[in-house]
Amino acid sequence: MREASFTFLKTLIEAPSPSGYEQPAAKVFREYVTPMADTVSTDVMGSVHAVLKGTADGPSVMLAGHIDEIGFMVTYITDDGFCAFAPIGGHDPQILPGARVTVHTTEGPLLGVIGRLAVHLLDDEERKQVVKMHKMFIDLGMPGDVVKKRVRIGDPVTYAVGMETFGDGMAVSRAFDDKMGAWAAAEVIRLVKKAGGAKGNLIAAATVQEEIGLRGGTTSAYSVDPVIGIALEVTHATDYPDVDKRKHGEVKCGCGPVIARGANINPMVFKLLCEAAEAEKIPYQVEGAPRGTGTDANAIQLSRGGKAAALVSVALRYMHTPTEVLSLEDLENTAKLLAAFVLRLEPGTDFTP
Repeated sequence: MREASFTFLKTLIEAPSPSGYEQPAAKVFREYVTPMADTVSTDVMGSVHAVLKGTADGPSVMLAGHIDEIGFMVTYITDDGFCAFAPIGGHDPQILPGARVTVHTTEGPLLGVIGRLAVHLLDDEERKQVVKMHKMFIDLGMPGDVVKKRVRIGDPVTYAVGMETFGDGMAVSRAFDDKMGAWAAAEVIRLVKKAGGAKGNLIAAATVQEEIGLRGGTTSAYSVDPVIGIALEVTHATDYPDVDKRKHGEVKCGCGPVIARGANINPMVFKLLCEAAEAEKIPYQVEGAPRGTGTDANAIQLSRGGKAAALVSVALRYMHTPTEVLSLEDLENTAKLLAAFVLRLEPGTDFTP
């Protein structure tokens, strides 16, 4: 991966952006795409739309990657300065005790630790149970009066971890779901512009509030009104122990982008994506999606009178944890695949099934 693209990825991933608090990530996205796009705008929801104008009357394409991440919100502060919190998005409570977190206040970030009763203080029955989130708290290591001056109800919280590379071309971080999708959309703008532009308008949309209901994807699909809308997402890798492939299919890290096929996916767009991958010798995988996908692709498909929707994903291990793992080569190939797809589109293409 070229150095500037890697720096953009790391900066975007590490910018705090729980659903409803995406502004830092939106700023990073805007700064990267502005030199490449013809126009860049931010809507009232907070989603960012970067437009690369087409060279002819080809079909418009919106690539949507959501920049919100799962996180927490401070909901109550005890007199002793311990912060109760609520989840933003879906979490596994079992992994929370002992986690380091950052509380993002108006005065700056504060390092904290998620605490609970130590195992030595639990009775036998309590040890068998998964701790409830309301039984945990954030310890900021400061007196109560200081905490109450610096922390406000509603302050967002993220895991206090960043992006690192490890192993053979792998990366680990919080929030690959789904800021890597926004990264890929921006990279497609760069690649398509470098190639001389597509025949139709290309819109890279960094959408918001996906983790709490596909909200930014819904409004962006309506306002942008593209002919084709493709959600760039993560999907569950099934290449590690205890995953039942008969139930979840076979998806591997390092084997290329994953193209979804099913009711949420326009058949012609699926066909053209596969053809682009094969023409460019980009490895790819196919994932069955027998119903609505629970991604922005679902919101895009149902916008207005219906859109030609698709879903292209990167295989991800340990989704919705502080240690999400993916292949950087898969991520690069996702951008290359989408750029090839966009560049091959011709005016007058019919996407009617």
